[in-house]
Amino acid sequence: METAIVPVTLPATPITPTDNNEPLSSEAQPNKRRRKKSIVWDHFTVETVGDGCIRACCNQCKKSFAYITGSKLAGTSHLKRHIALGICPVSRQRNQQTPDSKTGNVTDEPKKRHRATPGFANIPFNQEHCNHEIARMIIMHEYPLHIVEHPGFIDFVKTLQPQFNMLSFNTIQGDCVAMYLKEKQSLFNFISEIPGRVSLSSDLWISNQTVGYVFITGHFIDTEWNLHRCLLNVVMVPSPDSDSALLQAVVSCLSDWHLENRLFALTLDQSFSNENINGSLRALLSVRNPYMLHGQLLVGNCFARVTSLLAQEALWVVGETVKKIRESVKFVKTSDTHEETFFHLKEQLKIPSMKDIFIDDQTKWDTTYEMLVAACELKQVFLCLETSIPDYNIAPSMDDWKQVEILCTYLKLFFDAVSILTAPTYPTASAFYHEVSKVQLELTHAAMSNDPFISNLTKPLKERFDRYWSDCFLVLAIAVVMDPRFKMKLIEFSFSRIYGEEAGVWLKIVDDGIHELYLEYIAPALPPPDTFVEERNEGAIPEENGGIIPKTEPPEEGYLQEGPPEEGYLQDGLPQEVVDQEVSHHEAAHQEVSYHEATHQEVSYHEAAQQEVSHQEIPHQGVAPQQVPSQDPLISIGDGLSDFEVYISEISGSQQMKSELDQYLEESLLPRVQDFDILGWWKLNKTKYPILSRMASDILSIPFSTVAADSVFDTQRKKMDDYRTSLRPVTLEALICAKDWLQYGASESSNTSVKMEF
Repeated sequence: METAIVPVTLPATPITPTDNNEPLSSEAQPNKRRRKKSIVWDHFTVETVGDGCIRACCNQCKKSFAYITGSKLAGTSHLKRHIALGICPVSRQRNQQTPDSKTGNVTDEPKKRHRATPGFANIPFNQEHCNHEIARMIIMHEYPLHIVEHPGFIDFVKTLQPQFNMLSFNTIQGDCVAMYLKEKQSLFNFISEIPGRVSLSSDLWISNQTVGYVFITGHFIDTEWNLHRCLLNVVMVPSPDSDSALLQAVVSCLSDWHLENRLFALTLDQSFSNENINGSLRALLSVRNPYMLHGQLLVGNCFARVTSLLAQEALWVVGETVKKIRESVKFVKTSDTHEETFFHLKEQLKIPSMKDIFIDDQTKWDTTYEMLVAACELKQVFLCLETSIPDYNIAPSMDDWKQVEILCTYLKLFFDAVSILTAPTYPTASAFYHEVSKVQLELTHAAMSNDPFISNLTKPLKERFDRYWSDCFLVLAIAVVMDPRFKMKLIEFSFSRIYGEEAGVWLKIVDDGIHELYLEYIAPALPPPDTFVEERNEGAIPEENGGIIPKTEPPEEGYLQEGPPEEGYLQDGLPQEVVDQEVSHHEAAHQEVSYHEATHQEVSYHEAAQQEVSHQEIPHQGVAPQQVPSQDPLISIGDGLSDFEVYISEISGSQQMKSELDQYLEESLLPRVQDFDILGWWKLNKTKYPILSRMASDILSIPFSTVAADSVFDTQRKKMDDYRTSLRPVTLEALICAKDWLQYGASESSNTSVKMEF
C-alpha cells in the first residue's frame, strides 16, 4: 500500500538555512533572514535547484550536497565531515602539497568561533594587586623569592598578561615583609584584647651552619572561648647549645608582643631540657608571674618528643628483628615477580588481612609501626615465601614474629597517645592527662612482668617516662580537673592504680596546688590593703553581702609578717579578715595552720566564736548560739515557721561562703560523652564561675607539645634548608610566620598599609 504524498506549498521567499538540525519554525517570518553562524559556510555556498529544494555546494570541488528538501533540513554535520576528514579531493590534494609545519595534519579542520566573555573583557589590569598575589603565593607555598627572576616564570606571566611588569628579588622581598607586618599588627591587636594570659612553647630547628632557630608559639583562648595556636617568632640563636639561648629568645618574644606580665606557662623542646635552663626559666616565670605557682607551670619536655624517643628506644631493643622484616618487605616490593608470588601465596593461604606491606620511612616512626603491623598479619606468607623463591633466605623465625607482636603492642600504646596531636583541631590541655597517665600505668605494669622479654623491653622506657611524668603530672592533673566530666574523681581513680597505697600523698599535692592557684586568681580581685587597714582602725569591715566582719586581733604569726612570705602563703599586704573570708574560714583565729592544711581541712569554729561574733554576723557557723532562758512557756514563735526561715538563711549563708572552686568540685560530674565541648561548657558557665572560668581559660590553653601536627612522629630534628639560612633573619621570620597566620587564619584582615624599603 503506497502512502499518499501531500504536496507542500513553499513560500516564494527562499528558506534561510540554519546551523543546526532543527526544522524551521512555521511561525518564522518569510521576509526576515537569519544570519548563518556555522563555520562550514566559509567553505560552502547555498544554491536553490528547484521548487523547495536547496543544496550546499563545496567551493573547492564544486560537489553538491543536500541541505533543504521541502520541510526537511539535512543540517551541516555532513558538510563538516566533507571538509574536516579530507573527503574533498581538492582540499586533500592541497594539504598533501603544503602540510602543516607544526602538526603535520593533512586536513584543514574548521575552527570553532570563540566568543569573548563579556564578564572579563572590561576588567582593568591592576599591577599592585598582582604583586600582592605573587607575594602571597610565595609565602603560602614556600617558593624561593628569586622565582620572579626565573625565565620560565617570566615567560609564563608574560603569556598571561603582557602588561605585567616583572618584579625584582628586592621588590618581592619587600612585599612579603610588608604582608608579614600587616598580619602581625592585626594579630597583635587581637592578642591585646583577650582577657586571659598567654602560654608559650618553644621548638628548636638546626642548620648545616650550626646556627639554631627557636620557633616560639603562643597558645591562648579568646573572648569567645576559642583556642588559638599561633607562631609568634622565629629567633635565630648563634649558639643553640648554650644555656642562655632559649632564655634570650623567650625574653625577646615577650618584649616583642608586650607579654611581660601575661605569661602563664612555658613548654620546652627536648633540646632545652637541663637543670640550668630549667632553673633560669623558672626564675623568669616567678618574676614575670609572681602569682603563678612560683614558676611551677614549666613543662620541661614536649610530649610528642618524649613519645618519639620511647618508640625509637623500643625499636632499637628489637633492632635486628625489625631489620629482618624491613629487608623482607624490600625483597618483595622491589621486584614485580616477587610481589606477584607473594600475592598468590596470600590468596592460597586465604589470609584475611586487607593490609598491604610497604617500605617504611625511617624518619617517621609511625610508618615503621604500620609496616610491622602489616607484616605481622601476613607472617604466614613470609614463612611460605622461602619455599617458593629460593633466593629468599632472610625470613624471620617464629620467635622473631612473637617479639615483634609484643613490640607492636607498646608501639600502639604510644601511637594512640600522641594521635590527639594529629587531630584537625588542637586539643585543650585537659585532653592530655588520660593519655599520659595511661602510658605511665601500662609501663609501670609491664616493667614488673614475669616475661623477661617484656620486662627488659619496658624497664628502660619506664625510667625515661618517669622523669617526664614527675616533671608535669601536677600541671596535667590541674588541667583535667577543669573538665566537668572528671574533676578530681579521675585523679583519685588513676592515682590509686599508679601509686597504690601512696596515692593519698600525691592527691594532696594536686589538691593543694589547684587551691593555691585559685587563691592567686582571687588575690588581684581583692580591694587594696590600705582601704582595709583604714576600715580596721575604725573597728569593722563591711562585707559584700551587707554583713559585718568585726575587728579581730591579728594572729601571733600570721600572714601579715614583714619579709618574704613562706611557700604557699599569699603575698604580704592582704588583711587577715579577707583571707579568712576567701578560704571559707578554714583557718581558726587563734590556731597556727599552714596554708595547705587550712585550705583542705574542716576546722571547727568554736574558737572563732570567742571573738564576740554573734550568730547573725556569721550565719554559716556550725555552733549553735547560746540561748537566753525565756519566760515564754512555748518554744515556737508566731506560726511556728519563723525558726524555719532562720534555718534556711543559715544554710544559704553557708553555701554562699564557699569558694567557686569548692562549689565546682562538689557538684556532680557531667555524663561522659564523646564529642563534649569543654570550652563551650565554660563559656556557658562563666557567669556562674567568674573567677574560676578565668583560671580555666588559662589552664586549658597550656601546650604539652612543641611540634606541628606533621612532625609528631619525627625521629629527627627539623632542619632549616640552605636557601632559608641564606636569607636575612627578618625575611626568614616574615616568610615562616606569615605562612602560619595566613594558613590558619590566626589574624583578621587589616586595612593598614605597611611598606618597607630595602
